[in-house]
Amino acid sequence: MIYSVLYSAILLSSIGVVAAVVLFIVSKKFYVYENPKISEVEDVLPSANCGGCGSPGCRAFAERLVGSEDISELFCPVGGNDVMKQVADILGKEVAEKDPTVAVVRCQGGCEVRPKTTEYQGPKSCAISALIYSGETDCQFGCLGDGDCVNVCQFDAMYMDDNGLPVVITDKCTSCGACVDACPRNIIEMRPRNKRDLKVFVGCLNEDKGGIARKACNVACIGCSKCEDVCPKDAISMNNNLAYIDAELCTLCRKCVDVCPTHSIIETNFPPKKVKTPKPEEETVAVVKTEAKVESVNNETNA
Repeated sequence: MIYSVLYSAILLSSIGVVAAVVLFIVSKKFYVYENPKISEVEDVLPSANCGGCGSPGCRAFAERLVGSEDISELFCPVGGNDVMKQVADILGKEVAEKDPTVAVVRCQGGCEVRPKTTEYQGPKSCAISALIYSGETDCQFGCLGDGDCVNVCQFDAMYMDDNGLPVVITDKCTSCGACVDACPRNIIEMRPRNKRDLKVFVGCLNEDKGGIARKACNVACIGCSKCEDVCPKDAISMNNNLAYIDAELCTLCRKCVDVCPTHSIIETNFPPKKVKTPKPEEETVAVVKTEAKVESVNNETNA
C-alpha cells in the first residue's frame, strides 16, 4: 500500500515536471515580443473603448499608434488634444491638434410639426425600420424616433424627448461618433464645438421639392435659397433642394436664421437679439407715411 502511494506520487510529480519543461520550451519558442510602449500609451488613453478612433478598442488603438511612423491622422476624440499630446511625448512623434466637436441632430420633425400617416408595429429599432419601410410620416429623410443613437451612447449624452427626437447633452458628448454610425438616416453630424457651444446649422435633410417637403413637415427646408443669398461669407450651399452651412466658413452672423421662412435653421446658445427701439421722430415719420399711403389708396378707390 505504501509503495503504491509512493509510486503514484512519483509518477504525478514526474508528469508535472515534464509538462513544465514542455511548456517552458514552447513559451520560449513561440514567444511574441510586444513593445512596452503599447502598454504605456494604453494607460494614458481614456479606456472608453468606444471605437471613435476607428479601432475596436483602446488597446488596438495603442498598437496602431506605436506601430505607425506618422500619427498625425490618428486621433482619440474622447481624450482630445490633451491625451494626444501625452501620446506624442511617449512616442516622440508629432500629432495634429484638432478642434473639439460635438454631435448635432439635423432634424426638427417632432410629432407637432410632422404628422404621422402610418403606424409601425414591428421591432423598435431605427435600423430595422429603415430597411423595411420609409417611416411613419411622409418625410423619408427625417428621424425614425426609435432611439438607436441613444442606445449606443456609452456616455449618457443623449436622450429621447417627448416629441420623439434625440437630444444631445453637449457637456457629456465626447465626440466618439457612435451615434453617427448608428443612425440609418444620417441625421446626426459632428460639428465644431465653438466657444459657449454657439452653432448655426440646417436642421433638415429633406431633399424633396419645397411643396412636398413642407407638406410632410412644417419646419422642412424648402430650398428657397434665401439663406444662401444673404450669407456674406458664401458659407451656405444648395444641393438637391437642401441648404447646407459649412461650419468652417460660417462666422455665426445669423443672417440666414432671420430670412428662413420655415425656421429650419437652428441656432444654439446665442443670447436673445436686441430689438431696435425706434426714436420718437422715426415713429412720427412712419405714422405720417402710413397715413399718407392709406389716404392715397382711399383716393384711388373713390376715383
